[in-house]
Amino acid sequence: MGKIQAGQELLIIGASGSIGSAGVQLAKHFGAIVTAVCSGANVDLVKSLGADRVIDYTKEDFTSRANTYDLIFDIVGATSFRRCRHALKPRGIFLQNIMGLSGMVGILWTSIVGGKKLKGGVAMESPARMNVIAELVLAGKLRPVIDKSFPLERIAEAFRYVEQGHKKGNVVITVAHP
Repeated sequence: MGKIQAGQELLIIGASGSIGSAGVQLAKHFGAIVTAVCSGANVDLVKSLGADRVIDYTKEDFTSRANTYDLIFDIVGATSFRRCRHALKPRGIFLQNIMGLSGMVGILWTSIVGGKKLKGGVAMESPARMNVIAELVLAGKLRPVIDKSFPLERIAEAFRYVEQGHKKGNVVITVAHP
């Protein structure tokens, strides 16, 4: 949805989670300059995924920096378009993964007034996109980050772990074969 181009500057908020860890790698694959926001405990992980810069949100407010970005991707709902507007370049995009009614109104408003845009929602799946992702995985250019694995019998425990909000990458549920 952000239509990343080589050389664009991108800020990913929630860069160490499942979507963020893939987002960092995909953005680097497409040639973006990536600044990642995560906790201090995840800085090394996010750097290993290719982030050019990392901001530890427990020590620094990423909105207080003078940097501007072509795209800000808030995966975890940590901020808002209004709060980050000054951090966007003149035609920048603020992309939200988690959105309510006010966000939908904001999308409509920014599409009318021009300049900085608010976008949100879920990207549509397509066989072509999935093929690109599969090729990147096979080539070793996109690696899944697995935090923990739980057997199917412990799925409730897995959900509780995810709901704590501090997992790194993905949580896997294993299903035993008979």
